[in-house]
Amino acid sequence: MSKRNKMPGLRFRNGLWHIEKRSKDVQGGWLRESTETASRAEAEQYLIRRLAEIEQAARRHVAAIYSFEEAGMRYLEEIAQKPSSDIVAMHLDQVFPFIGQLPLEQIHDGTLKLFVDHESARGIAPKSINNAIGVVAAVLNKAARVWRTEDGTPWLRQAPAQLTRLSTKGRQAKPYPLSWEEQDVLIRSLPRHLADAALFAVNTGCREQEICRLRWDWEVKVTDLDTSVFVLPESVTKTSTERAVVLNAVARSVVESRRGTHKEFVFTYRGRPVNRLHNTAWKRAWKAVGLPDEKGILKGVHNLRHTFGRRLRGAGIPLETRKTLLGHANGDITTHYSAAELQELLDAVGRIVDRGIAQTPTLTVVRRNVLKSVG
Repeated sequence: MSKRNKMPGLRFRNGLWHIEKRSKDVQGGWLRESTETASRAEAEQYLIRRLAEIEQAARRHVAAIYSFEEAGMRYLEEIAQKPSSDIVAMHLDQVFPFIGQLPLEQIHDGTLKLFVDHESARGIAPKSINNAIGVVAAVLNKAARVWRTEDGTPWLRQAPAQLTRLSTKGRQAKPYPLSWEEQDVLIRSLPRHLADAALFAVNTGCREQEICRLRWDWEVKVTDLDTSVFVLPESVTKTSTERAVVLNAVARSVVESRRGTHKEFVFTYRGRPVNRLHNTAWKRAWKAVGLPDEKGILKGVHNLRHTFGRRLRGAGIPLETRKTLLGHANGDITTHYSAAELQELLDAVGRIVDRGIAQTPTLTVVRRNVLKSVG
């Protein structure tokens, strides 16, 4: 029987096999580590695997072959706890088919053009396309400025100075604040969980994610006024500042009807928090009741926020009060109110319950004359 050739680079010390092998791909020129086994055969298999891993890492480093999909998934993992993570994931899903497999070094305006042209041809709004490009830019910046390989090399040598966005001048979708009749028909056509959320939105002016993430432990009792408010933390608001949401009679009735359905979240569906309001059921209802479906008109849940703002204006509520109720960034500490200031806000939202007072002012689009009846 011939003697088996032994793989060089292994030494037996203190009952274990250790690697001592020259390698140009290792810093210092030597690979030195324990295989943590006393078996020569197992030690050789370990050495083979380690050499393959080192060679692969060296090829990756030389060729800069981190793909955009790898970088995008790492970025998503890092922001998983942020309110914006769902939106970022959506935009990454948009761009992955076009640039996902490309090395990071190859992501620029030229390689993004296929994505831009495809989405534009589908009628996707420039703002949505620009938001996706913004996510791409954020990933590239992380890869260039933060992420490092084991030897300290950045994932990307240099991020593009700026990715070109589409011009949105004159192309933004116009809001469509609802009349009382339109609101009634739409609400009746929505499933219960969406109808509750929509009624809350049109009476508080909250944004979609503020409603979806609304938690019971954000409710604060105001004993002096025999009411309560919801204090939204900075992690959920668009302006990254805390703000108080006051409730009129309609919003209060919605909250009371939801109380006890879930121990953490106010708005849920089948025992889980609602992720989105502008979903298939919303789109189906919007179209079914005959609301405008033309290109260039906003059809989403954000119209309820516009409706809230327009009704406040129609009821004669001053601009500064409207800005506070809508949570616009104006430098104020919006959660620190006296009882008198809170009463002013409560009076303001109370006025839009009266349909004779809170008429929607002149709209930016021509209304249709007939709405389809529901139920």
